[in-house]
Amino acid sequence: MVKILQCKAYGPPESLVLEEVAPAPVGRGEVRVRLHAAGVNFPDVLIIQGKYQFKPEMPFAPGGEAAGEITEVGDRVTGYKVGDKVIVMTGWGAFAEEIVVGADRLAPLPPGMSYEEGAAFLMTYATSHHALKQRARLQPGETLLVLGAAGGVGLAAVELGKAMGARVIAAASTPEKLALAKEHGADEGINYAAESLRDRLRELAPNGVDVVYDPVGGELSEQALRSIAWKGRFLVVGFAAGPIPSIPLNLALLKGCEIVGVFWGAFTVREPDLHRENVAELIELFQAGKIRPLVSKTYPLAEGGRAIRDMMERRVTGKVVVTM
Repeated sequence: MVKILQCKAYGPPESLVLEEVAPAPVGRGEVRVRLHAAGVNFPDVLIIQGKYQFKPEMPFAPGGEAAGEITEVGDRVTGYKVGDKVIVMTGWGAFAEEIVVGADRLAPLPPGMSYEEGAAFLMTYATSHHALKQRARLQPGETLLVLGAAGGVGLAAVELGKAMGARVIAAASTPEKLALAKEHGADEGINYAAESLRDRLRELAPNGVDVVYDPVGGELSEQALRSIAWKGRFLVVGFAAGPIPSIPLNLALLKGCEIVGVFWGAFTVREPDLHRENVAELIELFQAGKIRPLVSKTYPLAEGGRAIRDMMERRVTGKVVVTM
């Protein structure tokens, strides 16, 4: 039997139930992975409430990414064998002791990367990498503003922005979060809970910022857009603050800027070859020491609901991980 943290009805994280279920069979093109760790991400907050783009059939486990070891390989699987250490992109289902997935959902766990780091790696870094590279076309010497800079995707965007040669301005809600962003490469910091984001940006970037990375939404989005440079790119990544902002579209006209959506999950399905190229580049950056996931806390599987609750209430810096 396999332990799994189940969502049996839409509701808060406290409604998740730890159960034992029979192991799933391994089909053609699939592998069985014994999971050691699963990443916790903002989509987990939404999916258990029925508010995410995808609505799995009940019951299901949250958890969109994990890391573990292959224990069984199905027919017509090439490139992987029993014993390989892998990162798994699941969409959902990773809050479990094991999972059966298609081999196309795997990536090798890089040498020197722990299971916990592996479970905290791809969703945040690949989202931010796709956002900055394909959607924003960030260039060396440009100025990048990262909202929510101490969160999972935000901190990844800070590191990747620096690796791509940008000047990075981090925006967060506490001095401690700004200090963390600076430790990971941010050049400047703005505490938007204590000072005006727009006024401070006038000082730090008088001509505006070239790229805005926004996983927060709410009232900060319009302030950031008003501070964007001519021909800037505004990246719509998510809405961690809750409200989806209504943006005055005349701002896009006046700034000559682009408002660009970032939906990494759909990108991986629609452009799988480019996605694989991105993953290979991220692994190279990790091995070169230019990026490194920050796992600030781990939770046992039975406390996966508490991990999601802490993310909902913004008690998380970097990434938190559920361990099996």
